[in-house]
Amino acid sequence: MGAKAKKALKKNMKKITASAASSSTSSKLAVVPQNAKPSADFLPLGGGPARKAPVTKPLESKATVLYIGRLPHGFYETEIEGFFTQFGTVKRVRVARNKKTGKSKHFGFIQFEDPEVAEIAAGAMNDYLLLEHMLQVRVIPPEDVKPNLWKGFKCQYKPVDWVQIERKQHNKERTLEEHRKMLHKVVKRDQKRRKRIEAAGIEYQCPELVGNTQPLPKKIKFSED
Repeated sequence: MGAKAKKALKKNMKKITASAASSSTSSKLAVVPQNAKPSADFLPLGGGPARKAPVTKPLESKATVLYIGRLPHGFYETEIEGFFTQFGTVKRVRVARNKKTGKSKHFGFIQFEDPEVAEIAAGAMNDYLLLEHMLQVRVIPPEDVKPNLWKGFKCQYKPVDWVQIERKQHNKERTLEEHRKMLHKVVKRDQKRRKRIEAAGIEYQCPELVGNTQPLPKKIKFSED
């Protein structure tokens, strides 16, 4: 055999081996066991039964606390509870108040027993016009409810009587030195007032102060020494 015949024989042998290898791999892929079940991601080409999507249930809301903003004057705990009782059972109501004056800060919180009732009340009362105020009502998620939100919500707030406090401060018993200091401040304030009147060019004779030399005996607390 010549050199050219040998080369042609080698090429033919390579083609035969390559075709045999490809046919064997295709036959392996085509063979499927009879009892084999299709995998989760396998859909038969013949239009077999498809997979069903998992049924997802909607998450149930457990929020029962509502925030109420822009509360009008006079619409406080009793009024809020009476008004929102039309939606369902109310557990607790709290109106934010100033610690010193006890006046409302025009927002508060309300809690229902049923979460569904809370959702309905928030949807119905949001942007509701009440006494010329547009209410702002929204549901507060349970994770955002602070633990001290309902602390002391049953306590009826009593505003501080500053008039009574000032009256006691003014009428309290003073020592002789304290009374002299008080009289000194009164006289000094009166002198400043007289100078302002003179600087304004007003001819006015201010009345003399009474008791600026000797205080009343009943208002002085003498020491036992």
